[in-house]
Amino acid sequence: MKIVISAMVLALTTLGAAAQEPALIPRPLKMEQKEGRFDFKSSPRIVADPVFKPAAGLLGEYLRLPAGTGAASAGSIVIVRGKENGYQLKIEQNRIVLSARQLADALDGVNTLRQLYLLNGSDLHLPAMHITDSARFGYRGMHLDVSRHFYPVEFIYKFIDLMALYKFNTFHWHLTDGAGWRLEINKYPELTKTAAWRTHNYCMDWWANGRQYLPEGNANAYGGYYTQEQAKAVVAYAAKRGITVIPEIEMPGHSEEVLAVYPHLSCTGKPYENSEFCLGNDSTFTFLEDVLQEVMAIFPSRYIHIGGDEASKKAWKNCPKCQQRIKKEGLKDEEELQSYGVRRMEKFLVGKKRKLLGWDEILEGGLAPEATVMSWRGEKGGITAAEAGHDVIMTPGGYCYFDSYQADPATEPPAIGGFLPLSKVYSYNPVPAELHAAKAHHVLGAQANIWTEYMPTTYQVEYMAFPRMLALAEVLWTPLQLKNWDDFKTRLQAHYPLLQKKNVNYYRPSYQLQIKTDIRPQTGSALITFDSEQYRPLICYTLDGSTPTAASAQYAGPFEIKGSAKIKAAIFRDTAMQGQPASLPLDFHKALGKKVTYNEPYYKGYAAQNEATLVNGYRGSLTYGDGQWQGFLNKGLDVTIDLEQATPLNSLSVGFMQLTGPGVYMPPAVEVYTSNDGQQFTLAQKIDNDVPPTHNKLIFKDFVFDLKGASARYIRVKAKTQKGFIFTDEIIVY
Repeated sequence: MKIVISAMVLALTTLGAAAQEPALIPRPLKMEQKEGRFDFKSSPRIVADPVFKPAAGLLGEYLRLPAGTGAASAGSIVIVRGKENGYQLKIEQNRIVLSARQLADALDGVNTLRQLYLLNGSDLHLPAMHITDSARFGYRGMHLDVSRHFYPVEFIYKFIDLMALYKFNTFHWHLTDGAGWRLEINKYPELTKTAAWRTHNYCMDWWANGRQYLPEGNANAYGGYYTQEQAKAVVAYAAKRGITVIPEIEMPGHSEEVLAVYPHLSCTGKPYENSEFCLGNDSTFTFLEDVLQEVMAIFPSRYIHIGGDEASKKAWKNCPKCQQRIKKEGLKDEEELQSYGVRRMEKFLVGKKRKLLGWDEILEGGLAPEATVMSWRGEKGGITAAEAGHDVIMTPGGYCYFDSYQADPATEPPAIGGFLPLSKVYSYNPVPAELHAAKAHHVLGAQANIWTEYMPTTYQVEYMAFPRMLALAEVLWTPLQLKNWDDFKTRLQAHYPLLQKKNVNYYRPSYQLQIKTDIRPQTGSALITFDSEQYRPLICYTLDGSTPTAASAQYAGPFEIKGSAKIKAAIFRDTAMQGQPASLPLDFHKALGKKVTYNEPYYKGYAAQNEATLVNGYRGSLTYGDGQWQGFLNKGLDVTIDLEQATPLNSLSVGFMQLTGPGVYMPPAVEVYTSNDGQQFTLAQKIDNDVPPTHNKLIFKDFVFDLKGASARYIRVKAKTQKGFIFTDEIIVY
């Protein structure tokens, strides 16, 4: 093994001119440092053009300064109409001038000034500077599910206020779902008298114990709802801060709570039997239109979100009314029946001068003419919709689902699964590379979704949202060429104390290291990089598998290794190790880069690196969605590796994971066969799994086979599924 210090050593951010720039998030388009500073000690007056009076009033509230219209004097903060898009902020020794073309832009500038003020702490001065800024995307959204767990309206205000600080402009309020209806509807009082209350506080306990509802006032009832006056107040509070509130009223699925109290709207006519509205029943559309009439009176948003996701078609297949509807309307199947329902609701909304917004399942059976799609099942639905000329909001689970784990699940509170660290959120580009450039304008922006099955408190919501929300803020605002992960991490350090002052229970940066490898099979070498959420940590490492100490080699930047190694690294403060060491075996093994034949296909939705996955030298991370774990269904894994010639063998290992929540299990056993002609195979060894299917925490297992004395050209590895998926990352042969 040989270590070569790379010429591409990653330069750490230095305390030069760039470090003197304010630590704004998102990073503005252009910042210029000037001489002098502006003094707040004299309590300057805020003066604005009449059209910008709301922005002046809001800034006055934030900074506790008087605001109004009229002539500006020396030392004033002035908000004026400008000629350029976005906003321009000039902080000078004797005044501050904020110019913008529109009120929304002025509010963005207000939040930049507010953030500068907060970041400055107790110092009542701001350094002189000129900022020119505008947003990359017009839609910058955050979603919050209040059905699974209900949160008081005071928290909604806090959440919106933090959104504004980081320049989000859309709050997607998920108000209804099977776990509870959360908005007062005067025409249908049972929605809040009963459907808003359930038997168990914790959503997953309710889900596992009959999913029943209780009347309001019952001593054991959990839930709550927002009155129409409360919802109007939220809309006004958000609008004042430049944020549009989009309500979501679920249809046709995720409607157990409605059908429990109004069972005549279901296919069976009985409570607790269906989750989907009966689309063959005209009363369904009467109900939905009545509800949306009241919803639109509260929410002036252009968009009304109707959900449209995960609707089962089973009840419709057995429902005479639904089948009659299919026949009468000349529909092909239940997919087109769903499309019929979506189109009917879209026609209603368009007649009220609104637009329909829905999850990407609304594509099934044909998309309604003027609908906009939220693409959550990856980016495929968004690409399809955009190519067809529809507007799209990107919210793929792999980058935008903030209910995913953000560190090793063994160290984190329960979550739905997946792994979405801060760095991955920051790496997202909402415009897919596969989308034709001429259609890119249909990508309006993106949003993060906070589904709250595992978030019973507002503290847990904050923990899952922050600081990932700050990373997404920069994704949506800052041009690609100005994004830089190391620079963002540097600026983020100033926002931790800001969030502390705002009493936000954010996720603290992990001491867990990520070991990244750039493997070069042709040279038998790899470039090694360590990354951490900690700021400029002291990292010590070994290459022989031994546990590092403070006296071990210190990491200064990417370095090259020749040959195999057992990398182990940890963060140290003084001489004490922080957290647990990270390990990665670097394997230039005998199967690396060899041809793999799939006797059973991998699952296309988790193709990873396709035919190269299992012998590319890369191990998977904590999530099966990282592009290195390959998924298998049905008959499971069955692959043959061609070593190109008869080769003496010593060992083989193959890794699997288990995470039962999303249906990922260990195989019941793994078998290894050898052959010299590729036709006749001999069983070399079978290893049974010892991880029970009831183990519901994330766990990994390497099945290690002793092949000493064997020689073969072909190696066949088989692993059946026991239920759900199996995922494997690398087959390592020595």
